[in-house]
Amino acid sequence: MPSTSFLTDISINHYLILSAILFSIGMAGVLLRRNIIVLFMSIELMLNAVNISFVTFSHYFDKVDGQVMVFFVMTIAAAEAAVGLALAVSIFKRFKEVNIRFFEHLKG
Repeated sequence: MPSTSFLTDISINHYLILSAILFSIGMAGVLLRRNIIVLFMSIELMLNAVNISFVTFSHYFDKVDGQVMVFFVMTIAAAEAAVGLALAVSIFKRFKEVNIRFFEHLKG
């Protein structure tokens, strides 16, 4: 029977490092890309990195507060995705391209 001791080798640091890497990738996507779809995907990646941290600390301190906070973050992420996609569709209908620089033309 195979040993499952490798599961006990994963500590809180591993989860926090994973969260930091995902957040950094998302931040780089937000800062470097101009496509609105990639921008929203990067924001979602950052929110999921924060969710990993919340769940990690919730498990580490043996409390449910972090897991409850994840539900709020997921709700905000869903609303952000709905509004963001509506704006992306509006930009695409008007300019036939989805680029962040077209947002300033939506004023009038």
